[in-house]
Amino acid sequence: MKRIAFVFSQAPHGSSAGREGLDAVLAVSALSEDVALFFISDGVMQLLGDQQPEKVLARNYVATFGVLPLYDLENFYACSASLAERGIDAAALKALPVAVLSPHALRAELEKYDQIISF
Repeated sequence: MKRIAFVFSQAPHGSSAGREGLDAVLAVSALSEDVALFFISDGVMQLLGDQQPEKVLARNYVATFGVLPLYDLENFYACSASLAERGIDAAALKALPVAVLSPHALRAELEKYDQIISF
């Protein structure tokens, strides 16, 4: 079975990329047992707790990331440099239990996957 990585690099609001990515993760998780999510660049903001999407007239799909462990998904990674560039402390990442990795370690982990799908 192929190992599939999903890379989230866009902020949660302003586009539908995050919601579409989450839908794709849920669909693929039914077919593959080895799925991982990587959050880089503005994608790290997908993991922030206490978001208020109604203030920008958006739906709160971000909270849905929290159900992914119920689908036996366990591999979640965030880029430490992306967090630092945005002034985000790792403690603020409440949507998923992510491992915060350096850019080098994150790339090394990402290289272990056969397919990479970006959102």
